[in-house]
Amino acid sequence: MTWNVWWRFGDWRARRAAVLDWLRRERPDVCGLQEVWSAEDENLAGWLAEELGMHWAWAPGEVFAHWRGRVPGPPAGVGNAVLSRWPIVDTEVRRLPTADGPEEVRTALFALVDAPGARLPFFTTHLHSAAAGSAVRLAQVAALAGFVAERRGGTPFPPVVTGDFNAEPDSDELRLFGGTLTEPAVPGQLLMDAWRFADPGQPAATWGLGNPLVSGATAFEARIDYVHVGPPGPAGEGRVTGVRRTGDGPAPAETGVWPSDHAAVVAELADAGGPA
Repeated sequence: MTWNVWWRFGDWRARRAAVLDWLRRERPDVCGLQEVWSAEDENLAGWLAEELGMHWAWAPGEVFAHWRGRVPGPPAGVGNAVLSRWPIVDTEVRRLPTADGPEEVRTALFALVDAPGARLPFFTTHLHSAAAGSAVRLAQVAALAGFVAERRGGTPFPPVVTGDFNAEPDSDELRLFGGTLTEPAVPGQLLMDAWRFADPGQPAATWGLGNPLVSGATAFEARIDYVHVGPPGPAGEGRVTGVRRTGDGPAPAETGVWPSDHAAVVAELADAGGPA
């Protein structure tokens, strides 16, 4: 699962409860989170992990310049995180390049998950957000692909890369990262968008006008949140058996509280013995 949880914007306490409600419904084995807040007394990922009985890993970032002053109260940090049903036995944080864009801290977090049958190389990230920032994201996906190539080995399970890429599926940056529509960023490395296996009739947009937390003159509907998976392993490990959108409404429904300005994506992957 992947989900951008919208930092500490809006009524973050009510939204935190709504995020937890959705995670309890979905019960993901592994989840990549973006825009996770961290304060002196609490980290959202740590709180969710404790409530759900999961393991967690954290990659601190830096509050972006265009966010500063927009949230009242004590300052809070921001970063990426991984929640896992199984132990996390290794982690690494890699800072992504800014190219000619603003000097902001964007990271990719690697977590090696000790899943049954085979260890899972899992990554999550949050790319540059400017609508006209494709050149920056191209540099970032090239670095991300290199990071995946470095850390993906030693297990038959293919790498799983999750995150808010802030780019649509036919963008140059997604084409470069996936490697099926153009020469891949790392020669020979394919990272397939799990959504290609989705029911074509289901809603696909993960950010946009259907969500009351999204507003502004530049708001539009788009699929910008992804689960990418390498080709299946020798026994079918990592084969995508289903994918869908979730976290796309208030929770509980009667409260009217939307959890985030993004919907989440859940992908079901097979292990060596069948669907996980």
